[in-house]
Amino acid sequence: MFSPWRYNMDAASKRLLVSTGWIEPDADHLPTGAEIVKHYLEPLAQRTPLAPHIKLNTRVISISRRGLDKVRSKGRESQPFSIRATSAEGEETEFLAKAVIDASGTWRTPNPMGAIGEGCVRERIDYGIPDVLGAKRADYAGSEIVVVGSGHSAFNVVLDLLTLKEDVPETLIRWVMRKQSLDKVFGGGAADALPARGALGQRARDAVASGAVELITPFTINQLSRTEHGQALIKGELPTGPKSVTTDRIVVTTGFRPDLDILREVRLEMDPALESVRALGPLIDPNVHSCGSVRPHGARELAHPEKDFYIVGMKSYGRAPTFLMATGYEQVRSVVAELTGDHEAAERVELDLPETGVCSLSDNENASEADAEPTCCGETSQNKEQSCCGNSAEAITESGPASDCTASCNSTPVKPAKSPSACCG
Repeated sequence: MFSPWRYNMDAASKRLLVSTGWIEPDADHLPTGAEIVKHYLEPLAQRTPLAPHIKLNTRVISISRRGLDKVRSKGRESQPFSIRATSAEGEETEFLAKAVIDASGTWRTPNPMGAIGEGCVRERIDYGIPDVLGAKRADYAGSEIVVVGSGHSAFNVVLDLLTLKEDVPETLIRWVMRKQSLDKVFGGGAADALPARGALGQRARDAVASGAVELITPFTINQLSRTEHGQALIKGELPTGPKSVTTDRIVVTTGFRPDLDILREVRLEMDPALESVRALGPLIDPNVHSCGSVRPHGARELAHPEKDFYIVGMKSYGRAPTFLMATGYEQVRSVVAELTGDHEAAERVELDLPETGVCSLSDNENASEADAEPTCCGETSQNKEQSCCGNSAEAITESGPASDCTASCNSTPVKPAKSPSACCG
């Protein structure tokens, strides 16, 4: 994890765990994902009063008002929610509920590159962060590899591949991104309040500077196909003209998108660009904010036209990058307070986030004084590095529409103010 234990545990969950004799981890220790599961999530699920209410190996396939589709209005709020789910054995079940909090995240729905022919070379692509030092080692050792993306996931992949290259020197690593400027790609370094996040960016910067990784940017990928020898052929554009790259493996780290299919019969209000909860869109739009200057928010901002339905967690951010677990915990605390009638607690802000070290308001390098808009701290910015409030969003999502394969394979933190409308303490 980038953040120490203090930012990764929810206060209500800790109260439940303490009653079981659980020993709290060192607040300053930087846990791995496996440690989060072993020392926090599993005890919470197995040893607390939550245990009998958790249904594992159960996948939600649809949510609706019982007996009603999205169009029907009469009597809508009096009907319970119907949650249809399937078990690991394929058995379909219905759960009824007064309210629904959708915290299903985005992990299983990665953004594609959006290039023609992407599906044609699917067997050579991994999305997210593949285990190149373990289960996937045989696929990557000694291969030519292209990593696509400019965020923290890409950093992790590149650094893992460099470790692999130390054992298998013939491994060739190319790193492709769309960025015009690299000023903020590598993050805030020593100025980042999460040292591990800053160090990750610095190590990635050093890898490029040493020549161990070939950086190709700004590169727009247009088409993928197979070569006569079975490699993937990437065709795209640099400012200087067309460029083609052949490779054995492609790792796509271009962000994630929410799965909205299960919500087809729920009345939602979503941002048209980010597919986030609408009220959050202007605050987290990576076209405007590279510092992720989202103000503290809760039930009021997360509400939808469908009464007693909320989307929280990473899914509430849609396609926007850089979501901190502490933000999700605060969202859920506020929503649960609202659902249980404690409106004062729902409005109260209880959030403390680390600062990022770099941020700017706009990636438009030619912005004029008149074009500059207020930053989260009420000042203006013209793409200058500055200290800023809010959680970091340096990793701009690189996304595009999914492409099919028809005849294209081989064709050409700060402590916030008490007012929910403010963001700086």
